[in-house]
Amino acid sequence: MSRNIFEEVDQSGKGPSGTGKTGPNPSGISRDTGAARRWMRAYLAVLFVMVAAMIAIGGMTRLTDSGLSIVEWAPISGAIPPLSDDQWQEQFTAYQQTTEYQQQNRGMSMAEFKYIFWWEWGHRQWGRAIGLVWALGFAALALSGNLIKAWVPKIVALGALGGLQGAIGWWMVYSGLAPGMFDVASYRLATHLGVAFFILALITWFILQLSRPAPALLAARRAGDKRLFGMTTGLLHLTFLQVLVGALVAGIDAGRNYIDWPLMAGGFTPPDMWAIDPWYRNLFENDGTVQFIHRMLGYLVFAYGIAVWLKGRKSGNALVRQSYAWMAVMLFGQVVIGIVTVMHSAPIALGLTHQLGAVALVVLILRARFLAIYPPEQSLRGAAA
Repeated sequence: MSRNIFEEVDQSGKGPSGTGKTGPNPSGISRDTGAARRWMRAYLAVLFVMVAAMIAIGGMTRLTDSGLSIVEWAPISGAIPPLSDDQWQEQFTAYQQTTEYQQQNRGMSMAEFKYIFWWEWGHRQWGRAIGLVWALGFAALALSGNLIKAWVPKIVALGALGGLQGAIGWWMVYSGLAPGMFDVASYRLATHLGVAFFILALITWFILQLSRPAPALLAARRAGDKRLFGMTTGLLHLTFLQVLVGALVAGIDAGRNYIDWPLMAGGFTPPDMWAIDPWYRNLFENDGTVQFIHRMLGYLVFAYGIAVWLKGRKSGNALVRQSYAWMAVMLFGQVVIGIVTVMHSAPIALGLTHQLGAVALVVLILRARFLAIYPPEQSLRGAAA
């Protein structure tokens, strides 16, 4: 017998109303029930917090120049840190062969080495912990019958992206271990951070989708504002591009030079903006050029974001208007934080705050985008129902 997609399903996990079928599917796969959605949202919320923390830990690892302190990739044995003085000396000796040590950190003490080692080791262990929580949570949802069938490919895709991210992380570190390299390649750092933000954005979107039953989302979409949704999608893409350029800034420490604002070294453009040959290398290696692009793109994101907010505040739905207001507040705050960060030569605290501000902004843009296309029901007075 065919079923209407809007047929009511008992939130207790029973079958369609009146069928008398009870209990979870013995295969571990669940229908889209309220209980299953709640458990899956909790699972994804834990992953969200862990990925957001990973971005912060990665930022600290970069800001403290700790990323090259471990010169090998050992996915299993690398989980165990040095446990004796001899093991510590072995790690330190390996680091002393790098250009970073020989040209920047020569004479570093063992205590100083341990400081940067623990940041990189912690960064890698947190990545392992995320993978473990993903796997255990996936298994727990299946065993409890709370794994919604339609969501299995999405959860598997998250795990695959996490594994890919680990490989990209080593690909990034390996570039910094090449002779003559003081840091990792900036474009590889941008790739690593970009994938992290992409994973976080997917998790955020999945959590939002699980906030309501699939039939309710289909019904809400009929009242969605497609133009506002499209404009917000454009803002999301621009913001993501800005995150990538920000990673290039971090990769070559471009935020610690040209600390005047709104000018750069007294001019609109920095001096020697195209000094490196061939010209395209300036887009990745010239600190003035990269910071200039980051500034200009920031102005563009801000201006377009204000236009999107003005469109959003015309919505007839109170919660949609509110979501765009919060997005605009965070957008303004992120611009201010960015300016203050560069004017103080990007100290660790401000640099990390700016990076976490980008996380908050992306999440708020995604929430506004979701509500634009799936507006919640509201009473005649305009309050959300």
